[in-house]
Amino acid sequence: MTFKASVLTLYPEMFPGALGLSLAGRALEAGTWSLEAIQIRDFATDKHRTVDDTPAGGGAGMVMRADILAKAIDHASPPGDARPRLLMSPRGKPLTQARVRELAAGPGAVILCGRFEGVDQRLIDARGLEEVSIGDFILSGGEPAALVLLDAVVRLLPGVMGNAVSGEEESFENGLLEHPHYTRPQEFEGRAIPEVLISGNHKKIAAWRRAESERLTSERRPDLLGAHPLVK
Repeated sequence: MTFKASVLTLYPEMFPGALGLSLAGRALEAGTWSLEAIQIRDFATDKHRTVDDTPAGGGAGMVMRADILAKAIDHASPPGDARPRLLMSPRGKPLTQARVRELAAGPGAVILCGRFEGVDQRLIDARGLEEVSIGDFILSGGEPAALVLLDAVVRLLPGVMGNAVSGEEESFENGLLEHPHYTRPQEFEGRAIPEVLISGNHKKIAAWRRAESERLTSERRPDLLGAHPLVK
């Protein structure tokens, strides 16, 4: 099954962007996943291809119109399309590795990239959009966030990563941040690789890595501790 991504945007030229390179790019070329970038302005009804209007109730900025976006979404996702409909939004639920895995296990996603002050709420409600945030900060639009989401998802598709185990040992996969990594040379500017990692004792190595993950998580992301069922 090919993972199909449809991105609704005012800037289709931003895609595939970085997704056309490295692991994602090779997988795109191989047909492991597909990407279509749909120009929202193609569904406008006036000669200026207008997609926004002033906010009801007054205020700064412009709001993307529900009627135009509905046509774009209905074109990309006709009845029977099982793909989730996502809206990249700073007020959405934070994207987690667990949600990324759910998306990677599905048929794809329809992703709306917001611009201006936001999207008419009636469109969000009428088309059942799931609002997704990649962090507590504001971007110029949803396109960079969509690229981030797709990169996180595509790398988990079967066959994209050379070693599937590497994806299981990364940060957030078990509710903890990832342990430190080392490689040759054995000594660098007076700093040596921890002895346990060159001991050959796999049980001790696993215990050290777990302890280091817990230490780093406690120092940098204490909010994660106890928030995941696998964290003891």
